[in-house]
Amino acid sequence: MNREIPILVGVGQITVRDEPLEQLSSPLDLIEAAALGAARDAGLSPEQLRRVDQIAVVKSFREPTRNSAESLARRLGAEDAQHWLVPDGGQAPQYLVNHYAEEIAQGRSKFVLLSGAEAMDNARRLIKAGRKPAWSEPASHEPQYLYPDAPMASDHESAHGIWRANHVYPLFENALRGHYGESIDVYQQSLGTLFSKFSAVAAQSPNAWFPIHRSAQEIAEIGPKNRYVAFPHTKFMNAMNQINQSAVVLMTSQAHARSLGIEQSRWVYLHGCADTIEHGFMAERVNYFSSPALRVLGEQAFAMAKRSLADMNFVDIYSCFPCAVAIARDELGFGKDDPRPLTVTGGLPFHGGAGNNYSMNAIASMADKLRAEPGSFGLVTANGGYLSKHSAGIYSTTPVTQAWQRPAPSTYQAQIDNLSAPPLVQAPHGKAQIETYTVTFGRDGKPERGIVIGRLGIDSDAMAPRFLANLPKDTALLESVTVTDLLAAHGQVEQVDGLNIFTPTSC
Repeated sequence: MNREIPILVGVGQITVRDEPLEQLSSPLDLIEAAALGAARDAGLSPEQLRRVDQIAVVKSFREPTRNSAESLARRLGAEDAQHWLVPDGGQAPQYLVNHYAEEIAQGRSKFVLLSGAEAMDNARRLIKAGRKPAWSEPASHEPQYLYPDAPMASDHESAHGIWRANHVYPLFENALRGHYGESIDVYQQSLGTLFSKFSAVAAQSPNAWFPIHRSAQEIAEIGPKNRYVAFPHTKFMNAMNQINQSAVVLMTSQAHARSLGIEQSRWVYLHGCADTIEHGFMAERVNYFSSPALRVLGEQAFAMAKRSLADMNFVDIYSCFPCAVAIARDELGFGKDDPRPLTVTGGLPFHGGAGNNYSMNAIASMADKLRAEPGSFGLVTANGGYLSKHSAGIYSTTPVTQAWQRPAPSTYQAQIDNLSAPPLVQAPHGKAQIETYTVTFGRDGKPERGIVIGRLGIDSDAMAPRFLANLPKDTALLESVTVTDLLAAHGQVEQVDGLNIFTPTSC
């Protein structure tokens, strides 16, 4: 069978703000506008979008209508297209590119539209004005999901506060600080330095929600406009989803692009790609300062592309929180002093992220970068859950000259699935020590909850039983452990009224 060569041919992005209250865009309005922009980018007419045969919509955090994929198909006049909704997960945009590249290569799809949006800022404005977003559109049936949804946390994890992303990623952050052997103060400044570089890119982006270059000190230090969300993450270190943004990518084959009259200068090739899933729920991870799935992801994507990290002129690492960037940087082989910016957009806290669809913006921005410098290469990574699901793509305007074929993810996923993790004890009792921790804060700036992942015993056994717990509800204690390090602290863990409580011996 002759295999087609899949290509990206059109990208569209839209960010809107300060629209009149009577004309506030819905998520579907934004997707439609971005889709028309992608058609223009490819040199196509709006009518030619009727010929797409596959439409995938990355699920919004608050789905605006019963079946947004069907509604989009109807708006574009592409009612004959198969249309799919994609479950929660920030890896989805890059996963879709990888999936449909294979579908196109095998001749199962011809012309594909990938999309997603959020209009959470507009929804907030309507609610503040005493109205409800009236964004529903009729649908003939419930949406079809391209792949099954899956829970992100167990009931036991959720009971101890390990379910909200902005409360979970700080557990990685503090573990990473311990792995680096850095003090709280030194590490906090390094987080500010890392994300200051991201904000500098956002300041030059036409689609950024916050096109402002913030200093490392401004990002790192607690202040009236930059409270702790969960230690050590300040507000400026958190992904920003209260935005109105959309991005769309059009894909097809070389042969079909020629039949549509799309100029070759618009073509962007996917040279390498991979998809991996981390081992287990949070309680089942090997540790909290590394990601075996990210390491395997990079190895596979670079091997497929027959390129190395040194060949990447442009990079966009998924940036929901600093640790997501740092762990990916470490696993992919970047040095801390690598001069290349690790984003082409400015990242989720500064460019803003349309919920699960942020990486569609990264892919669209990467296509623009590569077309401006023909022959250059770019890497995009995307992350869903709690460093749980990963996808990567390596792009270039340089043509793929051999048959396009990717290894099945199942061929390399097994090496991640077979990893061993410490056993979890759900009702622990006795002496214990902390593996990692965080303290969550309310909007009033006051600490609310201490979350602990720990090990039973006080030795350094790598496979000592693991437990989840909360710290005692003591405001002074919760405030103190943001200043005095609690990593590896000893104490006592007991179950009280169905929750595990870890009481430190001393702080």
